[in-house]
Amino acid sequence: MNENVVLTPERILEVTEDVLRRYGLAKATVVDVARALDVSHGSVYRHFPSKASLREAVAKRWLERVSTPLAKIAESAGPAPAKFESWLRALFAAKQKRYLEDPEMFATYLTLAREACKTVNGHKTCLTGQLELILADGVKQGAFEIADTKATAQAIFDASTRFHHPAHSDEWKDPQLPARIDALIALLRRGIEVCKR
Repeated sequence: MNENVVLTPERILEVTEDVLRRYGLAKATVVDVARALDVSHGSVYRHFPSKASLREAVAKRWLERVSTPLAKIAESAGPAPAKFESWLRALFAAKQKRYLEDPEMFATYLTLAREACKTVNGHKTCLTGQLELILADGVKQGAFEIADTKATAQAIFDASTRFHHPAHSDEWKDPQLPARIDALIALLRRGIEVCKR
């Protein structure tokens, strides 16, 4: 064992993901992670005090890979209607890509996310907050007519669940999915955009 290795939480999380891929969620242990890092399991526990905290951190990291690029869209300049559509499409694509390209790891993360309820709730709050920012920007631009941006952001998030919630992932292989997404986005935009007469 090499206890002189500089161990960071990020490095531990990277290796934990590899270990999860190799052994699966049910069989992967902190000892497996430590072995892959060539350190004692006590070294891992110095950064993550329990197996549950390590698993929660892995789930959080995965969810942040979705929310971080979306934050850039939400905070960018430009017409709010285009940002709104771009943000929704990016959300759907991020979740669907992970499922279609690596279904086994997606299933692992789904289980981790279910275990880390606080992390998942934080993720949802983060995403609806980003959406609210876009809607508020649209109101300021005179593009959207919305009385309560917070409630509307939550309603839109809920209305689009089928396209981003992992519980619906089996439906994401449907060849009609792009057309269904187009129809939903068009409907949502009609509901919030200022009527041009």
